[in-house]
Amino acid sequence: MANPVLNERTMKQAPTTWASPEPVAGDHFPPPMTDGPVSPWNAKVMTVNGAISATATLLVLLVVSAMFGWFQTETVDVDGQEFVSGIPALAWVGLIVGIGLTFLLMFKPHLAKFIAPIYAIAEGFFVGAISRAYDVAYDGIVLQAVGATIAVFAVMLVLYRTRIIKVTERMRSVIVTATMGVMVFYGISLLLNLFGVGGGVSFINNASPLGIGLSVLISGLAAFNLLLDFDFIERGAQQRLDKDFEWFAAFGLLVTIIWLYLELLRLLAKLRER
Repeated sequence: MANPVLNERTMKQAPTTWASPEPVAGDHFPPPMTDGPVSPWNAKVMTVNGAISATATLLVLLVVSAMFGWFQTETVDVDGQEFVSGIPALAWVGLIVGIGLTFLLMFKPHLAKFIAPIYAIAEGFFVGAISRAYDVAYDGIVLQAVGATIAVFAVMLVLYRTRIIKVTERMRSVIVTATMGVMVFYGISLLLNLFGVGGGVSFINNASPLGIGLSVLISGLAAFNLLLDFDFIERGAQQRLDKDFEWFAAFGLLVTIIWLYLELLRLLAKLRER
Protein backbone atom coordinates (compact mmCIF):
# COMPACT_ATOMS: atom_id res chain seq x y z
CA MET A 1 0.00 0.00 0.00
CA ALA A 2 1.18 3.49 -0.79
CA ASN A 3 1.65 6.23 1.73
CA PRO A 4 -1.37 8.58 1.79
CA VAL A 5 -0.65 10.28 5.10
CA LEU A 6 2.52 12.37 4.67
CA ASN A 7 1.03 15.14 2.57
CA GLU A 8 0.96 18.91 2.40
CA ARG A 9 -2.40 19.16 4.14
CA THR A 10 -0.98 17.37 7.18
CA MET A 11 2.11 19.58 7.18
CA LYS A 12 0.06 22.78 7.04
CA GLN A 13 -2.40 21.70 9.74
CA ALA A 14 0.24 20.30 12.08
CA PRO A 15 0.64 22.25 15.34
CA THR A 16 4.03 23.87 15.87
CA THR A 17 5.68 24.81 19.13
CA TRP A 18 6.29 28.38 20.28
CA ALA A 19 9.39 30.11 18.99
CA SER A 20 10.46 33.68 19.65
CA PRO A 21 9.97 36.02 16.67
CA GLU A 22 12.97 37.22 14.74
CA PRO A 23 13.80 40.90 15.51
CA VAL A 24 12.90 43.31 12.75
CA ALA A 25 15.84 45.13 11.17
CA GLY A 26 16.28 48.53 12.77
CA ASP A 27 14.54 47.64 16.02
CA HIS A 28 16.55 48.24 19.17
CA PHE A 29 15.85 46.56 22.45
CA PRO A 30 17.55 47.17 25.78
CA PRO A 31 19.50 44.21 27.12
CA PRO A 32 17.24 41.95 29.16
CA MET A 33 17.53 41.80 32.93
CA THR A 34 19.06 38.57 34.14
CA ASP A 35 19.79 36.81 37.39
CA GLY A 36 22.57 34.78 35.82
CA PRO A 37 22.70 31.68 33.63
CA VAL A 38 19.53 29.65 33.36
CA SER A 39 18.74 26.27 31.94
CA PRO A 40 17.75 26.41 28.26
CA TRP A 41 14.09 25.99 27.37
CA ASN A 42 13.53 22.42 26.21
CA ALA A 43 10.62 22.33 23.79
CA LYS A 44 9.06 19.03 22.83
CA VAL A 45 9.56 19.39 19.11
CA MET A 46 10.03 16.92 16.29
CA THR A 47 13.62 16.04 15.40
CA VAL A 48 15.17 13.92 12.67
CA ASN A 49 16.82 11.66 15.24
CA GLY A 50 13.50 11.23 17.03
CA ALA A 51 11.82 10.16 13.79
CA ILE A 52 14.67 7.72 13.13
CA SER A 53 14.26 6.19 16.59
CA ALA A 54 10.52 5.85 16.14
CA THR A 55 11.02 4.22 12.74
CA ALA A 56 13.53 1.75 14.20
CA THR A 57 11.04 0.82 16.94
CA LEU A 58 8.29 0.20 14.40
CA LEU A 59 10.61 -1.90 12.23
CA VAL A 60 11.47 -4.10 15.21
CA LEU A 61 7.78 -4.63 15.95
CA LEU A 62 7.15 -5.36 12.27
CA VAL A 63 9.92 -7.98 12.07
CA VAL A 64 8.90 -9.71 15.32
CA SER A 65 5.27 -9.88 14.21
CA ALA A 66 6.33 -11.06 10.75
CA MET A 67 8.17 -13.98 12.37
CA PHE A 68 4.95 -15.05 14.06
CA GLY A 69 3.08 -14.74 10.76
CA TRP A 70 5.78 -16.77 9.02
CA PHE A 71 5.62 -19.68 11.47
CA GLN A 72 1.83 -19.61 11.68
CA THR A 73 1.58 -20.24 7.93
CA GLU A 74 1.29 -23.99 7.60
CA THR A 75 2.64 -26.04 4.72
CA VAL A 76 1.95 -29.55 3.40
CA ASP A 77 4.21 -31.99 1.61
CA VAL A 78 2.84 -33.46 -1.62
CA ASP A 79 5.05 -35.99 -3.37
CA GLY A 80 8.15 -34.46 -1.85
CA GLN A 81 7.18 -30.89 -2.78
CA GLU A 82 6.16 -28.32 -0.19
CA PHE A 83 3.01 -26.21 -0.59
CA VAL A 84 1.31 -23.64 1.62
CA SER A 85 -1.98 -25.06 2.87
CA GLY A 86 -3.46 -21.59 3.31
CA ILE A 87 -2.82 -18.08 4.57
CA PRO A 88 -3.91 -17.76 8.23
CA ALA A 89 -7.14 -15.86 8.71
CA LEU A 90 -5.35 -13.64 11.23
CA ALA A 91 -3.11 -12.39 8.43
CA TRP A 92 -6.09 -11.05 6.49
CA VAL A 93 -7.42 -9.51 9.68
CA GLY A 94 -4.06 -7.80 10.10
CA LEU A 95 -4.25 -6.44 6.56
CA ILE A 96 -7.74 -5.02 7.08
CA VAL A 97 -6.81 -3.56 10.46
CA GLY A 98 -3.72 -1.96 8.94
CA ILE A 99 -5.74 -0.32 6.16
CA GLY A 100 -8.28 0.95 8.68
CA LEU A 101 -5.59 2.43 10.92
CA THR A 102 -4.01 4.16 7.93
CA PHE A 103 -7.23 6.00 7.15
CA LEU A 104 -7.71 6.81 10.83
CA LEU A 105 -4.28 8.45 11.05
CA MET A 106 -5.05 10.56 7.99
CA PHE A 107 -7.51 12.44 10.21
CA LYS A 108 -5.97 11.86 13.67
CA PRO A 109 -2.19 12.22 13.22
CA HIS A 110 -1.68 13.11 16.88
CA LEU A 111 -2.61 9.52 17.78
CA ALA A 112 0.32 8.10 15.82
CA LYS A 113 2.38 7.19 18.92
CA PHE A 114 -0.41 4.78 19.92
CA ILE A 115 -1.66 3.63 16.52
CA ALA A 116 1.63 3.20 14.65
CA PRO A 117 2.88 0.32 16.86
CA ILE A 118 -0.47 -1.47 16.44
CA TYR A 119 -0.20 -0.98 12.68
CA ALA A 120 3.34 -2.41 12.66
CA ILE A 121 2.20 -5.53 14.52
CA ALA A 122 -0.93 -6.04 12.40
CA GLU A 123 0.81 -5.53 9.06
CA GLY A 124 3.83 -7.49 10.24
CA PHE A 125 1.79 -10.64 10.69
CA PHE A 126 0.33 -10.25 7.20
CA VAL A 127 3.73 -9.56 5.63
CA GLY A 128 5.22 -12.60 7.39
CA ALA A 129 2.47 -14.92 6.17
CA ILE A 130 2.65 -13.65 2.58
CA SER A 131 6.43 -13.88 2.63
CA ARG A 132 6.23 -17.50 3.78
CA ALA A 133 3.89 -18.32 0.88
CA TYR A 134 6.25 -16.71 -1.63
CA ASP A 135 9.30 -18.40 -0.13
CA VAL A 136 7.71 -21.83 -0.38
CA ALA A 137 6.87 -21.22 -4.03
CA TYR A 138 10.21 -19.56 -4.87
CA ASP A 139 13.00 -20.71 -2.59
CA GLY A 140 15.13 -17.85 -1.27
CA ILE A 141 12.99 -15.09 -2.79
CA VAL A 142 12.25 -13.41 0.54
CA LEU A 143 15.93 -12.88 1.32
CA GLN A 144 16.37 -11.39 -2.16
CA ALA A 145 13.39 -9.06 -1.67
CA VAL A 146 14.64 -7.91 1.74
CA GLY A 147 18.08 -7.23 0.31
CA ALA A 148 16.62 -5.35 -2.65
CA THR A 149 14.44 -3.24 -0.33
CA ILE A 150 17.41 -2.30 1.84
CA ALA A 151 19.47 -1.45 -1.25
CA VAL A 152 16.75 0.73 -2.76
CA PHE A 153 16.21 2.49 0.58
CA ALA A 154 19.93 3.22 0.90
CA VAL A 155 20.23 4.50 -2.68
CA MET A 156 17.21 6.81 -2.36
CA LEU A 157 18.51 8.14 0.98
CA VAL A 158 21.90 8.95 -0.57
CA LEU A 159 20.25 10.59 -3.57
CA TYR A 160 18.14 12.70 -1.22
CA ARG A 161 20.90 13.65 1.21
CA THR A 162 23.33 14.62 -1.55
CA ARG A 163 20.53 16.56 -3.29
CA ILE A 164 21.18 14.70 -6.53
CA ILE A 165 17.40 14.45 -6.56
CA LYS A 166 15.62 17.45 -5.08
CA VAL A 167 12.04 17.21 -3.89
CA THR A 168 10.22 20.10 -5.55
CA GLU A 169 6.55 21.01 -5.46
CA ARG A 170 6.14 19.70 -8.99
CA MET A 171 7.83 16.38 -8.18
CA ARG A 172 5.75 16.02 -5.04
CA SER A 173 2.56 16.62 -7.00
CA VAL A 174 3.47 14.11 -9.72
CA ILE A 175 4.42 11.38 -7.24
CA VAL A 176 1.28 11.84 -5.14
CA THR A 177 -0.97 11.85 -8.21
CA ALA A 178 0.68 8.74 -9.66
CA THR A 179 0.48 6.97 -6.29
CA MET A 180 -3.22 7.68 -5.93
CA GLY A 181 -3.73 6.43 -9.48
CA VAL A 182 -2.02 3.13 -8.62
CA MET A 183 -4.16 2.77 -5.51
CA VAL A 184 -7.34 3.32 -7.51
CA PHE A 185 -6.14 0.77 -10.07
CA TYR A 186 -5.45 -1.80 -7.36
CA GLY A 187 -8.83 -1.08 -5.78
CA ILE A 188 -10.66 -1.65 -9.06
CA SER A 189 -8.68 -4.85 -9.65
CA LEU A 190 -9.62 -6.12 -6.19
CA LEU A 191 -13.32 -5.41 -6.77
CA LEU A 192 -13.25 -7.17 -10.14
CA ASN A 193 -11.61 -10.22 -8.57
CA LEU A 194 -14.17 -10.29 -5.77
CA PHE A 195 -16.95 -10.41 -8.34
CA GLY A 196 -15.13 -12.98 -10.44
CA VAL A 197 -14.23 -10.59 -13.26
CA GLY A 198 -10.46 -10.67 -12.81
CA GLY A 199 -9.51 -11.76 -16.31
CA GLY A 200 -9.29 -8.22 -17.60
CA VAL A 201 -6.48 -7.30 -15.19
CA SER A 202 -4.78 -10.68 -14.96
CA PHE A 203 -1.52 -9.14 -16.19
CA ILE A 204 -1.02 -7.65 -12.72
CA ASN A 205 0.23 -10.98 -11.41
CA ASN A 206 1.44 -12.82 -14.50
CA ALA A 207 4.96 -12.86 -15.87
CA SER A 208 4.16 -11.29 -19.23
CA PRO A 209 6.28 -8.35 -20.42
CA LEU A 210 3.37 -6.06 -19.56
CA GLY A 211 3.07 -7.53 -16.06
CA ILE A 212 6.81 -7.24 -15.40
CA GLY A 213 6.89 -3.70 -16.78
CA LEU A 214 4.00 -2.72 -14.51
CA SER A 215 5.80 -4.13 -11.47
CA VAL A 216 8.99 -2.26 -12.37
CA LEU A 217 7.01 0.97 -12.74
CA ILE A 218 5.17 0.58 -9.45
CA SER A 219 8.31 -0.46 -7.59
CA GLY A 220 10.00 2.68 -8.90
CA LEU A 221 7.06 4.78 -7.77
CA ALA A 222 7.28 3.26 -4.28
CA ALA A 223 10.99 4.10 -4.23
CA PHE A 224 10.27 7.73 -5.12
CA ASN A 225 7.71 7.87 -2.32
CA LEU A 226 10.66 7.36 0.03
CA LEU A 227 11.92 10.79 -1.08
CA LEU A 228 8.65 12.36 0.04
CA ASP A 229 8.97 10.61 3.40
CA PHE A 230 12.53 11.88 3.88
CA ASP A 231 11.41 15.36 2.89
CA PHE A 232 8.51 15.31 5.35
CA ILE A 233 10.81 14.32 8.20
CA GLU A 234 13.35 17.02 7.37
CA ARG A 235 10.79 19.78 6.88
CA GLY A 236 8.86 18.72 9.97
CA ALA A 237 12.00 19.12 12.08
CA GLN A 238 12.78 22.48 10.47
CA GLN A 239 9.25 23.75 11.14
CA ARG A 240 9.41 22.51 14.74
CA LEU A 241 6.30 20.38 14.57
CA ASP A 242 4.99 18.82 17.73
CA LYS A 243 7.06 15.84 18.92
CA ASP A 244 4.14 13.48 18.31
CA PHE A 245 4.79 13.92 14.60
CA GLU A 246 7.96 11.87 14.92
CA TRP A 247 5.71 8.82 15.21
CA PHE A 248 3.48 10.06 12.42
CA ALA A 249 6.48 10.45 10.11
CA ALA A 250 7.81 7.04 11.15
CA PHE A 251 4.43 5.51 10.40
CA GLY A 252 4.37 7.02 6.93
CA LEU A 253 7.89 5.78 6.22
CA LEU A 254 6.95 2.28 7.40
CA VAL A 255 3.94 2.24 5.07
CA THR A 256 6.19 3.04 2.12
CA ILE A 257 8.81 0.44 3.10
CA ILE A 258 6.17 -2.29 3.34
CA TRP A 259 4.72 -1.28 -0.03
CA LEU A 260 8.15 -1.27 -1.64
CA TYR A 261 9.01 -4.69 -0.20
CA LEU A 262 5.77 -6.29 -1.39
CA GLU A 263 6.15 -4.82 -4.88
CA LEU A 264 9.74 -6.06 -5.14
CA LEU A 265 8.60 -9.47 -3.90
CA ARG A 266 5.98 -9.60 -6.63
CA LEU A 267 8.48 -8.43 -9.26
CA LEU A 268 11.06 -11.06 -8.30
CA ALA A 269 8.37 -13.75 -8.43
CA LYS A 270 7.47 -12.70 -11.98
CA LEU A 271 11.11 -12.77 -13.02
CA ARG A 272 11.42 -16.30 -11.59
CA GLU A 273 8.54 -17.34 -13.86
CA ARG A 274 10.37 -16.25 -17.01
